[in-house]
Amino acid sequence: MRIGAVVLKWTTGLLAGMGLVLAACAQEPGHGDNPDAQAFVEYMVEKHDFDRDQLNGLMREAKRKDSILKAIKRPAEKAKPWYEYRKIFLTPQSIAGGVDFWDKNAKALTEAEKKYGVPAEMIVAIIGIETRYGGNMGGYRVLDALATLAFNYPRRSAFFTKELENFLLLTRDQGMNPIELKGSYAGAMGFGQFMPSSYRAYAVDFNGDGHVDIWTDTEDAIGSVANYFARHGWLPLEPVVVLANARPNADMTIVNDSLDANWTVGQLAEKGFTTTAQVAPDLAASVFSLETEHGKQYWIGLNNFSVITRYNRSRLYAMAAYDLAQEIVKARGGRS
Repeated sequence: MRIGAVVLKWTTGLLAGMGLVLAACAQEPGHGDNPDAQAFVEYMVEKHDFDRDQLNGLMREAKRKDSILKAIKRPAEKAKPWYEYRKIFLTPQSIAGGVDFWDKNAKALTEAEKKYGVPAEMIVAIIGIETRYGGNMGGYRVLDALATLAFNYPRRSAFFTKELENFLLLTRDQGMNPIELKGSYAGAMGFGQFMPSSYRAYAVDFNGDGHVDIWTDTEDAIGSVANYFARHGWLPLEPVVVLANARPNADMTIVNDSLDANWTVGQLAEKGFTTTAQVAPDLAASVFSLETEHGKQYWIGLNNFSVITRYNRSRLYAMAAYDLAQEIVKARGGRS
């Protein structure tokens, strides 16, 4: 009964939404005649028992957005050194916003930390970096973003086609209208900017209301980020990074060699990277460098640092998230 009701809601909302926006979007081409889109429809009908006519209508409604193609093809900016990158995310506004978000959502953050073992400040920092605490979740329809990239961007077509599949499955499962949901130009959604596959794998109904909503429900968003970290191996009460000292004979070939913690603290010490921090020698670790205004700085990233990079595969991102989390705690006057 529940599944039938959800499918009916999805179907009714889909048809109503298509009628409302069809005229407004007529100037932009849809994907009804795109051979890849047609093949996708057949796949979804055969594998997931979607209605062919409804999906064909949805593909006609899914608009090709040239602005998305320009954004995804834009050459990556020259990598900023750490001391410049850090300033983007650690601002008085981002720190104050984190304090405010924490204060407003203290109960959910405490419950998430208790259930998943992920510190409240880490959850807050991720949401702050991703969407400015929900202030900027993206202005593209997720359907347009994923269809544009699935059917018009060959280099990553397979990835975005799979994400479009996951998106349609999650909207059907959750009784959401796929035309209405907004996200980034790449199809990332909600407070924590989950791609559809991550939504389906890690998003949770943290407040138990029967729906998983990471767009408007801060409790679900908080629980989902915490669950993502926990499922990727976050170790409660374990450190994230410690400052390293590089001896003159240190083996520089292992610096920045992997985002994963493939060594141990003891092995890194043998290779010339020691630390005065009180960390066990058998802890999994990696060593990386950051460019400060005063020269190169070496850090030992532990398991939890590697977990942060699973959210965004960047050492700079992970370090910015960790630093923002610590600054928010300081601004609050503590964690309690």
